[in-house]
Amino acid sequence: MVSELAGTLTKERIDVNALREQFFNPQGTPVPVKFGTSGHRGSLGAGFCALHARAIAQAVARIHQEQHIEGPILVGGDTRLMSRDTANLCAEVLAGNGLTVILPDMPLPTPVFSFEIISGRASASLNGTASHNPPQDMGLKYNPSNGGPADAAVTGQIEKYANYYMAHQKEIKTLPLAQAREKGLVREADLVTPYVTALSKFIDFKKIAASPLKFAIHPLGGSSLAFYEAIKKTYRLDNMEIVSKVQDPTFYFIPIDHDGKIRMDPSSKYPMSPLIKLVEDGTYDFAGASDPDADRFGCATKKGGLIPPNHALCVMADYLYRHQKVREACSIGRTLGTTSLLDRIAAGYGLKLDEVNVGFKYFVEGIVKRKYVLAGEESAGMSVSGWTPEKDGILAVCLLMEITAVEGDIAALYDGLTAKYGTPYYTRVDIPTDEATKKRVKGLKSADFDTLQQVAGERVTRVRDTDGIKIYLQSSWLLVRPSGTENILKIYAETFISQKHLDELIRQAQRLLA
Repeated sequence: MVSELAGTLTKERIDVNALREQFFNPQGTPVPVKFGTSGHRGSLGAGFCALHARAIAQAVARIHQEQHIEGPILVGGDTRLMSRDTANLCAEVLAGNGLTVILPDMPLPTPVFSFEIISGRASASLNGTASHNPPQDMGLKYNPSNGGPADAAVTGQIEKYANYYMAHQKEIKTLPLAQAREKGLVREADLVTPYVTALSKFIDFKKIAASPLKFAIHPLGGSSLAFYEAIKKTYRLDNMEIVSKVQDPTFYFIPIDHDGKIRMDPSSKYPMSPLIKLVEDGTYDFAGASDPDADRFGCATKKGGLIPPNHALCVMADYLYRHQKVREACSIGRTLGTTSLLDRIAAGYGLKLDEVNVGFKYFVEGIVKRKYVLAGEESAGMSVSGWTPEKDGILAVCLLMEITAVEGDIAALYDGLTAKYGTPYYTRVDIPTDEATKKRVKGLKSADFDTLQQVAGERVTRVRDTDGIKIYLQSSWLLVRPSGTENILKIYAETFISQKHLDELIRQAQRLLA
């Protein structure tokens, strides 16, 4: 059900002062630290508060000391309400433990944390963000020395230690920022120039600059603004316009999403509606956006309107391989719920296809080992070998601009791929449920489906149970996963037969779960 408010601007701003008070003095007992695919997240207050930040930072400090990890820790956040405060609290705790900290005096995109680590200027990072979640949410994620999202072993250790410190607050060590700076434990650094300069290894900005086309960029109120400004100036992109420079933690200027909440999602047509209008009325040929922490991308074009992330990933993978942007790579990587058109593209070029569980952390090793032409997920995340082992929305938007400048409209290029490899029909449906059902679905194993011979008229070829249940069919598939944060079941399905067949796949999935 789509909210009647979807696509409109909010008439009621969130109460900033009330949320700030909740952060420092939450009502109710703060929830235990629990790391998902992108750190610990929750609503400001009991879901995420100052104590969470300090406890997680103390846990990280303990791990670094126990494992003798040397080098500064990069600490920062995006443009969310309490991102700066979260970063400052973390810096004080790390410094209180005698660790050195890089604390930039500006919002910082998630991929830049990763870039600084793999560049050798930071040993790890703590990043205050909740990505594209509503403004009332906040979170904190940790990237270790490989630059990617921390794996389960690392996050499990952080959870264990952090929850101990939640219960033993007096053991958390702190040092005021002013004193930490005086002692040289906390310092700033230019983090814009190195990242923007390095982008030219993968992006041909000269071709973008030479194009007669007009490009619009919207940072969605996020941390990418200074980086897009630097890209425009450094590479003299006179045909690229940053159409919004507003940064406000209420995000009042972002149209309301499908569920009636402000959600800065660059892959949703409602938050992206102003950009869609800019290409539909002919003002621009291409409009790109990244979410507040810039790990996700979105784009709209004259021909296609809002481009689904799956479509963009296919176009980018094809272009990257043909133009030998990642010469040494041998595979295309995708998550379980991402389009299998990528499989056909990979096969067309004699590449391997790696299918991993949902979460970008499962790509880290392959990116570090320079395995992937492209690693992507349907939720608008991508990176490439030789770049950050973290989702990078800025890289994606710049690459899509280059592709548009060189080869034309992204929608037309996608149509060319489907003419060659077949047209996939894809959807994701969220089904409200309860904890008991989630637990039951999570416990399902492939052996539970040994007697299943066919679904929606197609023969079952195999069943995978590493992340929910995925049923592979002759020319289609369906995936059921319980959400890690909400009482919903996520049903993904794709077929190369027809829209009618896709609808039947969803119906069959619901019956299987009954």
